[in-house]
This record gives sequence, C-alpha cells and structure tokens, in this order.
Amino acid sequence: MTASPPVVDLRSDTVTRPSAAMRQAMAEAEVGDDVYGEDPTVNALQAEVAELLGHEAGLFTPTGSMANQLALRLLVKPGEELVCDRLAHVVRAEMGAAAALSGITTRTWDAAGGRLDPDALAEAITPNAGPHQVSTTAIAVENTHNFGGGTVQPVEAVQAVRELAREHGIGLHLDGARLWNAHVASGVPLPELAAGFDTVSVCLSKGLGAPVGSVLVSSAERIAEARIWRKRYGGGMRQVGILAAAGRFAVRHNIERLAEDHDRAARLGAALGQKPELIETNIVVLRVPDAPAVGLAAREQGVIVSVIGPTLMRLVTHLDIDDEGLDRAIEVLGPLLAG
Repeated sequence: MTASPPVVDLRSDTVTRPSAAMRQAMAEAEVGDDVYGEDPTVNALQAEVAELLGHEAGLFTPTGSMANQLALRLLVKPGEELVCDRLAHVVRAEMGAAAALSGITTRTWDAAGGRLDPDALAEAITPNAGPHQVSTTAIAVENTHNFGGGTVQPVEAVQAVRELAREHGIGLHLDGARLWNAHVASGVPLPELAAGFDTVSVCLSKGLGAPVGSVLVSSAERIAEARIWRKRYGGGMRQVGILAAAGRFAVRHNIERLAEDHDRAARLGAALGQKPELIETNIVVLRVPDAPAVGLAAREQGVIVSVIGPTLMRLVTHLDIDDEGLDRAIEVLGPLLAG
C-alpha cells in the first residue's frame, strides 16, 4: 500500500516542533526557581532579548497574549483607552483580555492590510479627555501585522506615531510577535524597530520555532511591576529554564533563516495568484469565494490552512515547511482555487 504524503500544515508558524538540537539544549538547561528569580537560563534569556532590542530589562512569559496584556496593564489604567487598528491581535485574538482583566476600553481604526496610518490614528485618539470622554493613554502597533498578511510597518509611519505619542504623552506598545520577520525582511536593525516604544513583546514560538514563550521588554521599573502582574495572572513559573533554553536556542540560530520562509511564501503566493506586493514576509492571505469549503477539501488531501473568515484563508510558511512540502501545497491548492 502506498504511504500517504506527509501532512503540510500551513495554519500558522506556531505549529513547528523543536529540532533535535533545540531539544538537546532543553535537556541540558541549568534551572532554578524563576518565581524567586533564580533560574539562570531564564535570566540569561531575558537579558539577551532585552539587549537585542535595546531595552533595559525583559520578562519571560508563557504566551504572547500574556506579554501583550501585561504591557497594556502597565500603560493603561482601568477605564482608560487603548487605540489600535481593528485587526490588531490585541483586540481581535486575545479573547477580550484587555477589558476582562484590566478594565481597558479600546478604540480602533480601519487599516488597509494592517498598515499604520498616522493621520487616521491622530483622529482616533482623545488624550486628556477630561470628565466627559475616555482618555487615550496608550497606542498599540503590530509589526509585522498578522491579519494584515505579514505586513512590515513602514519606518516613516512608525516614526510619525512615535512623535504623535510623545507630543500627547501617550504610551506606546509594540506587539512584535513577528518583529524578527520585520527585521529580516526590511534589514532594519532590531533596536531601531523597538526604539521609542515603552513596552515591546516578541514571540519565541512562532517563526523562531521554540515550543512556547514570549519575552516582554521595557524599563527595569516596568518589568519589576510586570513580574508582579504575571504572578497575579497565574504566570509564575518554577524550573522553567527548560523552556527558556529553547528560546535562547531559537534566538541564536533561527532568526536569519526566516528569509527562507519569506522566499517560500512569495513562491506560494505567486503560484496561487496572489499579488507579489501583498506578500512581505511569511504570511499569505487569500480571498476566495468559499474559504471553509476550500479549507476542508485541502485538508482531505493533507494540506491544512487557516480559515479566518467566510472568504479569507491564511497560509503561513515556517521552518517545518521545506520545498517538498511547498510543492505539495501548491499541487493541492492550485486546482482548488482555480475551480
């Protein structure tokens, strides 16, 4: 009996499995009790990521959502307002956590492809609104932008938002879950991408291939407060250096190889009829007449995609997708989309 071809999973870059070398680093990790701040591998990871991004201190968290929500908690008091685009991960995919956990209200604006629009943002904010309206106290920027299709935020637009925030005394959070991809795609150094933000979160378990974890960076004072809130949110972890070791390995070995994912995404998009200018990193978003039907038919043939709306599909390349897997995806999806 002929064996079925391996499943090609394009749902997300979160589906990767640790390599043998990463597992070895985990097995050999030196550990301690991180709630006491005594896990040397966690401490090293936090310091290394903070230095990479040009910030003072870092905090390891089990998830990117927790890193984002800790940042928002630091910047926005209950009843105050966060402004971001309507497709931002912090409002679309974190289960209403800003409201449920921190009493934060949100105001959003439409952003084509998730791309920053400083003029629209300037119209949306209401800083120091007094007793009759909600005051905007933080702005969230996402780079790259997930639901925008892996969009890299233009440097000029980010700078304009920094200046706007500074002018009005508004906090700035960078959801940099895929900031590594923005760095590789744009060539802009990581410290420049993270500069001017009060808080920055980066993910270790997406394109970098670690099994779990994110890091929040900021000032030492803010990170000390975030550590308290992490414990309060149930995120205190003990001998977690085993996981932090995977993150350290990922940061050391898997950043520059993201260019391979970007190249494969471009090839995949071209084969499926997407405009090249809409594929900047490792995410391909396709508009089709019936996304659930295409997704189901593709799964039956061993190719898994993410259905993110009635007519929208998302395909994400990652380190577990090689050229053979990409060819298989094109072989399956091409006829389904053409039909």
